[in-house]
Amino acid sequence: MNKMIFKNNFKLLLILFFVSFRLSGLFAQVIKKVEPPFWWSDMNNKTLQLMVYGDTISAYTVSSDHPELIKSITQAENPNYLFINFVLPADIGPSIIKINFLKNNVIKESINYEFKIKNKEKSRNKGFDNSDAIYLLLPDRFSNGNSSNDNVTEMLEKANRTNPDGRHGGDIQGIMNHLDYIKDFGATTLWITPLLENNQQQYTYHGYAISNYYQIDPRHGTNENYVELVNTAHEKDLKVIMDVVLNHCGSRHWWMQDLPSRDWIHQFPEFTRSNYRSEVVTDPYASEADKNLQQNGWFDINMPDLNQQNKLLATYLIQNSVWWIEYSGVDGIRLDTQPYSDKEMIAQWAQSILNEYPDLTIIGEAWLQEIAHTAYWQKKSKNADDYSSNIPVVTDFPMHYAIEKAFNEEQTWTDGIARLYYILSQDFLYENPMNTVVFLDNHDLTRIYSSFQKDINKLKLAIAFQLTTRGIPSVFYGTELLMEGFSHEQHGKMRSDFTGGWANDSLNCFTSGGRTQAQNEIYDYYRKILTWRKTKEVIHTGKLVHFIPENNIYAYFRYNEKECVMVVLNNNQTQQTLNTNHFSEILNRYKSGFDIISKEKIQDLNQFKINAKSAMIIELKK
Repeated sequence: MNKMIFKNNFKLLLILFFVSFRLSGLFAQVIKKVEPPFWWSDMNNKTLQLMVYGDTISAYTVSSDHPELIKSITQAENPNYLFINFVLPADIGPSIIKINFLKNNVIKESINYEFKIKNKEKSRNKGFDNSDAIYLLLPDRFSNGNSSNDNVTEMLEKANRTNPDGRHGGDIQGIMNHLDYIKDFGATTLWITPLLENNQQQYTYHGYAISNYYQIDPRHGTNENYVELVNTAHEKDLKVIMDVVLNHCGSRHWWMQDLPSRDWIHQFPEFTRSNYRSEVVTDPYASEADKNLQQNGWFDINMPDLNQQNKLLATYLIQNSVWWIEYSGVDGIRLDTQPYSDKEMIAQWAQSILNEYPDLTIIGEAWLQEIAHTAYWQKKSKNADDYSSNIPVVTDFPMHYAIEKAFNEEQTWTDGIARLYYILSQDFLYENPMNTVVFLDNHDLTRIYSSFQKDINKLKLAIAFQLTTRGIPSVFYGTELLMEGFSHEQHGKMRSDFTGGWANDSLNCFTSGGRTQAQNEIYDYYRKILTWRKTKEVIHTGKLVHFIPENNIYAYFRYNEKECVMVVLNNNQTQQTLNTNHFSEILNRYKSGFDIISKEKIQDLNQFKINAKSAMIIELKK
């Protein structure tokens, strides 16, 4: 009898357990997403917008064990979204608050939302400046440190290293494995193209079609791996820049299947691509049709254009950037496609970040041909409409194009090496020309070695100029290895793998023994000047004086109260004797010099020889 009662009771318990489990499962399915996943209690901005996504969630009322924190509830056009607006008191501290979702005054589901304490360690969010040198890399193409995550079940695109435009398996662990290489090379700051989830069917290796703004792509690693990367970089005195994409998301972002509202993205009767003419934003005569196409057209067929004039979306994007900065401790942000985004929202975004992290540095990618258009996007520039982006640093594409042509052409009044002079002569248009990123190539451009027809001497001239002119230098991974590739061909080819980053590579270019003689020549040249530059305040913040190029030779000086450096670029095919009388306003204070490249002393500054297609970086001595 007792055994029978026990058996029946056990069956009843099992039934109750499974009924309870099924019911809780049904309730759990109501809320599918809560973003941000957690927040911090002691931020300068005391407001927080919580996006809640779930089946007909707007039909629920919201309560909390801390009702004083909830300022308001915003219902979206789509009933599957609810936005909870919090106002956080200064003394809330670390806490977990319970948020209830009710129907007919009955709690159907609850979530526990966590507020953490803001991290105030001095090693975080340091920013970067002219004393730094950036190393840009694509994680999928740099090094595969964890082959077990090459293929992930829920990710649509699988690894295929034989496809130049496919995924190759590079990841966060691969970057961590080679931080010492980057540091020893002479770089101080690491810019990694987007690591967030890109669950598209193809072309996901570049990372710019984000499908989840709060999740590292599992083929790169985890959110925790990213934090570990930043911390490890900081331990090695390296800084980290996060690449942020606000203009567009990926077509397979989770919200694309069920948009919060019709105006969450820019929509057209049929696929409409941007005209990519960012000059229309600043063009006083631009047509509305051209401006609308540039601003609202999709960047690509798999990159829906986000409507940042939607206030809920704007707040979502701002909070997402702040979340990653606080969560990871990164030192800088690089904003992708700055002129394509709503410019007022971008100014708000930048100011919101800097209000929380005043030392952090933001770079805006302003891919434009002319300085006047580029300078518009730097904060406090002298714009006719008084617009200020609040973004302190911009990418110097006009300088890139000038460098690319300068060493390929013979000098005329405006061509050849004179291009460098004319570009710099327009620096009055910038609010701060020192806050520009100077690069020879990047992940969107033809490899500079290919642009120079594989001429090492041209490349050396460009490197010497890049590392001694005003601005913050940025080196694209593989430039030091003479990587090749043209932008009009498959982009995957110019973003090829770093040889030695994969276990089965026959060579290892992370070591001198794995590099060719020519690769070592350029690597050593770059490294020598970068290492010297690290401690040269005169290059970081010194003034610049240059002289109009003559006879295909360009000379300029960087100086401050303590020291002076003379840079001479000889773009001739033959050795030249340089008569320096024209530079007497600077040189008459100095007696000799030391060329940091050749390690040779120059006893007579009045006249000296400079080899064909070469540069001299001369520390002047009194």
